[in-house]
Amino acid sequence: MENENDFWFPGRWVGGIALVIAPVLLLIGVLLRIRFPFFFPEQLAAYQSNPSLLFASYSAFLAGNIFLWPAVMTLARLIGLKRPGWAIWGGSFVIFGLFARTFHGGIDHLAFQLVNVQGLDSAVAAVSESYGAFHIVSVLSGTIMFGWVLLAIGAFLSGTLGAVRAVALALMAILMLGVLKGSTVVSVIATAGLCVAMCPLGIKVLREGERPRLRDILFWSSAVMLVVVLLFFFGQAG
Repeated sequence: MENENDFWFPGRWVGGIALVIAPVLLLIGVLLRIRFPFFFPEQLAAYQSNPSLLFASYSAFLAGNIFLWPAVMTLARLIGLKRPGWAIWGGSFVIFGLFARTFHGGIDHLAFQLVNVQGLDSAVAAVSESYGAFHIVSVLSGTIMFGWVLLAIGAFLSGTLGAVRAVALALMAILMLGVLKGSTVVSVIATAGLCVAMCPLGIKVLREGERPRLRDILFWSSAVMLVVVLLFFFGQAG
């Protein structure tokens, strides 16, 4: 019987793929809107004049943020083999913070729809008057900044990442958090650092262990695609 201790969640394939995809999506999202001013009135104006570009930018960033949870869990597992304390606290803090970023992504989407439905001036006024309103997710906003630093220290101490890539991982702590945030050079540095830290690690994770059979790849790829299509249509119907 296979050793039960060999199992881990989310597993080598989901975790490895997420480590490669998540940081790239975040970097794409940041780069697509870097030419627009940082603050929310200008972001809404940019959406009015370039709706497809801003939609692609915010969607890529949100998708990258969603893919980060299995990536972070995989990184925390690797760290935890030698430094469990750093893995538990760093991983937990970052994942809690991902909830905050996802929540902000929903507010961004609503704000853009206000531009479509009510016009730019009304959308700017609505966001301006409600900006900074307390919500429970506000409590989680700061955790992600500390979490990246804890993960980076743990990754270095455990030997999961070398010094350069651990510092690159820690740079995510400087990525701004909030509603309708544009991009700056700092945003590019932070997300590019995440690519440097995570992408090679993801490739390493994927290369370890047995390669799946072609039959299994085709079956699971088809199953996942079918589920994604069904969820898309259910989401549209809702």
